[in-house]
Amino acid sequence: MLSTITPLGEAGRGNRFRTTAAWFVVGATLGGATLGLGAAVLAVVVGLLGLSADGALAAAAVLAVAAAIADAGLFGVRIPYHRRQVNELWLDDYRSWVYGAGFGFQIGLGFATYIMTSALVLLVAMAALTGNPWVALGLGTLFGLARGLGVLPGARLTTPERLIAFHRRFDARSAASRQLVIVVQLVVATIAAGAVGGPETAVAVGVVLTAVFAMGARRWATVRSNPGDLVSS
Repeated sequence: MLSTITPLGEAGRGNRFRTTAAWFVVGATLGGATLGLGAAVLAVVVGLLGLSADGALAAAAVLAVAAAIADAGLFGVRIPYHRRQVNELWLDDYRSWVYGAGFGFQIGLGFATYIMTSALVLLVAMAALTGNPWVALGLGTLFGLARGLGVLPGARLTTPERLIAFHRRFDARSAASRQLVIVVQLVVATIAAGAVGGPETAVAVGVVLTAVFAMGARRWATVRSNPGDLVSS
């Protein structure tokens, strides 16, 4: 979206970036709400099962570790690398509000386009484990809104030179961003484990996870510009 919906691109199509971006954010928020509705249904099921708070936290810890393992490519586990992007033909066939909202909805939904990290699946699982459908709906909606706002940094891309420079900087941070996601997942697992077993458990879990994932440091050192390396290797 950062190369499709920009002031440069919209001007070439005779549209205003501000209007298209606004529709994109609206569509993404609605897509996130749709994802939240699915998570809310799962939350109702969890609530009916009567899962205790400790049980939910323990499950969250395990799932967070599993997501981190998948994203790091440890033990042969692979992330759900879904290879689908929005249909660029919409740009020529539809009005700006249609492709803006349509692209945004797919991005906000999460599962409709590229799935680059297991954190997306973890989000739905965590929302469901709350056992509260309203919380699950809120989390999904917030996710969609956050993804929709991701189009705003493109507001400065008014020339081809700025567009190229931006994407060079963006690509240079791809490996670091994936590492950050893994760190967040491990922090979530540590906090959840500590909430169940206390500070000692949190420290023990944190130490073990740090040791295990430190073994994958060399693997990450070779990943720079192609996030698919973790999948294809």
